[in-house]
Amino acid sequence: MTPKEISYEHLARTILKNMEKRNFTGSYAPTAEAAVEQVKALLQPGLTVANGGSMTLGELSFQETVEQAGCTYIDRAAAKTPQEKREIYARTTLCDLYFLSANAITVAGELVNVDGNGNRVACLTCGPERVVVVAGMNKVCKDVPSAIERIKVQAAPPNCVRLEMNTPCSVTGVCADCHSEDCICCATVITRHNRVPGRIHVILVGEELGF
Repeated sequence: MTPKEISYEHLARTILKNMEKRNFTGSYAPTAEAAVEQVKALLQPGLTVANGGSMTLGELSFQETVEQAGCTYIDRAAAKTPQEKREIYARTTLCDLYFLSANAITVAGELVNVDGNGNRVACLTCGPERVVVVAGMNKVCKDVPSAIERIKVQAAPPNCVRLEMNTPCSVTGVCADCHSEDCICCATVITRHNRVPGRIHVILVGEELGF
């Protein structure tokens, strides 16, 4: 193992220990391949599975993994009209397993997310029976203020470019704290405690994944 890999593992253990105090369960996967295997272990035929928008899950071929496991996958991209989109969001809130990444995770074990439509953070906080957060160690920050800063500098600008949003940061690469119609920084949610034991599980991955 390289010094960086060893350091990631040590840091992950510290974070997961802190998460236990917050009623989260968690595990560490040293590689993306190991993370996929952990995801597979959570999937069972017949389960209804959905996910929030996530570059991390895309890099892990998440949809293909879910379908191969015999689960019913709720495909967000299948919506063709605003009404269909609302119906898919409604179905998602009642799914068995909801997967997402985190925009940032603090060393103290808090999850920090900034959302546009709010559907992703809504399902994190309430609705799906179980929630699984998969995040690379590049998402780790010292505390909540640095997590917010990370999202503004490292996550939101490239996400706006990816989604072809007409925002200042998609042009300048710098957050302008905007109120544009395409703003994706509309709702900020800090998950500091998991009220329902066993509901939120966090998989920390010892690689840089997503934005």
